[in-house]
Amino acid sequence: MTYLWIAAILLIALGLALFWAGRRLRAATGLPAGEVIYSDTGMWEEVSEPLISRRYGLVGRPDYLVRTEERGRQVIVPVEVKSRRMPPQPLESHVLQLSAYCLLVEDHYKMRPPHGLIRYADGIVRIPFNPDLQRQVLSAAEAIRRARTAPDVRRQHNDVARCRRCPYRQACGPDALGEPQTER
Repeated sequence: MTYLWIAAILLIALGLALFWAGRRLRAATGLPAGEVIYSDTGMWEEVSEPLISRRYGLVGRPDYLVRTEERGRQVIVPVEVKSRRMPPQPLESHVLQLSAYCLLVEDHYKMRPPHGLIRYADGIVRIPFNPDLQRQVLSAAEAIRRARTAPDVRRQHNDVARCRRCPYRQACGPDALGEPQTER
């Protein structure tokens, strides 16, 4: 009889340890409470296929999609994970990327996300998804499509480090910034 009690106590301890380990893993990712229904990191499950929206002409792989409940209704929240420290303001490119994932979720799951999350190394930013962001994403996507067929596309930034590590640097010729990054 004492062996059964010892076995029961060990099983309860193991269950609690697994529960706490799962909570710590979720906290480390910055994911909200809910069910992870999509992951592109390989951390939770096999990497999923990209989300495709023919309606918007977008394709993407959000790091996570979490199905959760907010204000009494089911929502799907995209989460984009960045390894860098949180900037004073989220970078426009990060916000547009997250907003594109919101559009993909809306088209694929027929559920418009009220917001998305950007998880930086040292914090999380909640980005409300609104019609203005939707217009910005669609405008940026259209500009990218036009640039793909343009005979000449000019650099649209002044970031030397970005230019140095760009794989298309040679196409910019004298317009490239700084010296190219060399392999060590």
